Amino acid sequence: MEGFAGSAIQLQLLDQLPAVTKDHALIIAHILNPFGMAWLRRANENNADLNRNFIVGGQYSGAPDNYSDVDLFLSPKSEPSRDFFLMKILFMIGRHGLTRLVQAVGGGQYEYPRGLFFGGKKLEEGLEKYHAFLKRGLSPTQRVISIDVHTGLGLFGRDLLLVERQDYAELRKIFGNRVTLSEPRFGPAYRIRGGLQHLVRNALPATDLRFIMQEFGTHNPIKVLHTLREENRWHHFGSATVAHHTKLALKNVFCPESKRWRKRILARGQEVAEQALKVLAQ
Repeated sequence: MEGFAGSAIQLQLLDQLPAVTKDHALIIAHILNPFGMAWLRRANENNADLNRNFIVGGQYSGAPDNYSDVDLFLSPKSEPSRDFFLMKILFMIGRHGLTRLVQAVGGGQYEYPRGLFFGGKKLEEGLEKYHAFLKRGLSPTQRVISIDVHTGLGLFGRDLLLVERQDYAELRKIFGNRVTLSEPRFGPAYRIRGGLQHLVRNALPATDLRFIMQEFGTHNPIKVLHTLREENRWHHFGSATVAHHTKLALKNVFCPESKRWRKRILARGQEVAEQALKVLAQ
């Protein structure tokens, strides 16, 4: 579902190809979840969230603290009213605190197969092939800056560059104050299990790697969560004869139709990619 923005940036990069110096390369990996893009889902055909699916050691079990308290609320069989959803989410924020609740919901879970942010029970085929591709094609590479494009988190039309602590100081000097730690106490982000950064690092252990998750904001987090919840409910418990308006709503949440939003995404996507290439050229 988040692939629409990334695909648009990739097409623009191909149309307006940045300068690539000798002994350097721009590598574009297109849509790791074609099922999700075709069927307007965030998860793949096994309801696995691929950005929670790469577990080093293969221990696909467990859930964040407090997730069991919110699973029934996040994956209802019936369609509660929006007012009920708002009252319940405010109650849960008051009970658990916003930071702990965000971490519990979004961190990734491996116990509720029909739930949100389910990371699967095994490495999915798409990621297995992507891991093999990186290992085969990029292992001789000395230095890599990996940019992973996502949407749905942050202010409308504004991007955050989420990085891990060991890369924070260096990347902030290069890319500016949009570089943010991927930890809940430093902004809207949260720590995740099984993310793509773990896959890339595992595939390229001898490479000097900097991983950036470029996250473009869309709508407020309560609206995003409500839309995710409704699409997931319809997918598992709805009727195939009912028009799936929830899927179109989900697409609009992660890829707004706003021309202003799309223009900003293309501009920043191109800018960050060009910055990365310049850094590598130095």
